[in-house]
Amino acid sequence: MKKYIGVKKIEAKPMTRGEYNKYRGWDLPQNENPDDDGYLVKYSDNYESWSPKGIFDEAYRPCDHMSFGLAIEAIKRGHKVARKGWNGKNMFLFVANDIDFSTKSDLSCCKHLKGNLTLPSIVMKTADERFCVGWLASQTDMLADDWEIV
Repeated sequence: MKKYIGVKKIEAKPMTRGEYNKYRGWDLPQNENPDDDGYLVKYSDNYESWSPKGIFDEAYRPCDHMSFGLAIEAIKRGHKVARKGWNGKNMFLFVANDIDFSTKSDLSCCKHLKGNLTLPSIVMKTADERFCVGWLASQTDMLADDWEIV
């Protein structure tokens, strides 16, 4: 089988297998332990399921303790992210797919090009209410585990 890794934002709360079956109005099958620890999981489309604690812990991390890699995956899916450790208020990152810009440079050599030719870019909304297009991560940012979805 081919291997996959997934990134999605969910809501969850601790709930035993027995509590989940009661929540759903189901009878617990005889071969299942009602005391199994797990989580009630709610997905973005409001679908709900139960996940055993071990499986859940392997698949999910709280949104306020993400690695840089998970933060990048989140912004690629349209979320805004920030570090708890940043000093500036209301700073965050996002991906801009279409960027309009102005320049004093002579770009007449490019008049034959059509459509939006800018590539997607990571943009930072700065503490002084401006946008830094083409933001680059520091070593500290890349190794931090205090990223969160905002």
